[in-house]
Amino acid sequence: MPPLRGNLHAHTTYSDGVERPARLVAAYEALGYDFLAITDHEDRIGASYWRALPRLASRLLLFHGVELNYDRFDQHIGRVLGDRETLHVLNHPARYRLSIEETIERARVIERDGLRLDAVEVSDTGHHRPQYASDEIPLVKLATDDAHRPVHVGRAWIEVDAPRDRDAIIRAIRAGDFGVRFGAAAE
Repeated sequence: MPPLRGNLHAHTTYSDGVERPARLVAAYEALGYDFLAITDHEDRIGASYWRALPRLASRLLLFHGVELNYDRFDQHIGRVLGDRETLHVLNHPARYRLSIEETIERARVIERDGLRLDAVEVSDTGHHRPQYASDEIPLVKLATDDAHRPVHVGRAWIEVDAPRDRDAIIRAIRAGDFGVRFGAAAE
């Protein structure tokens, strides 16, 4: 079974993305992706967001999610929803210009406050930020393209060794059964 290609962090017109959900999904389909998580910002979405996502027609395995705002300091956390499993990702530490030590401390504070983190992004709008791939950070390392505009789509992705099932993909990510990739998605 070949690995599944996917992205776990993308935005639509429901928050600060420029593409409507159907057009965003079509862009990933055109690049041959197998799965996608739409994770619009929690402070910009309404109830219509949660009703609209399940109605999207796609050959992709779609994850619903949200990008949470952490209240104690300026930090986004991706929440990717499976059918029973939930994945939490410390999003774009590079955007906040965090050191490795600051990244570790943020993760500790967030977890002490009761939110279990599973992963950290080693990318910022799809650009590789290798310093966050450090073994010192005790989280699984993910690459996402954090797509807000078409130019972001396909810059970074993961390839997961799992069956085509939302919960199986989340469990494989937690287990580290995936690879990170950067560059043109069609390569």
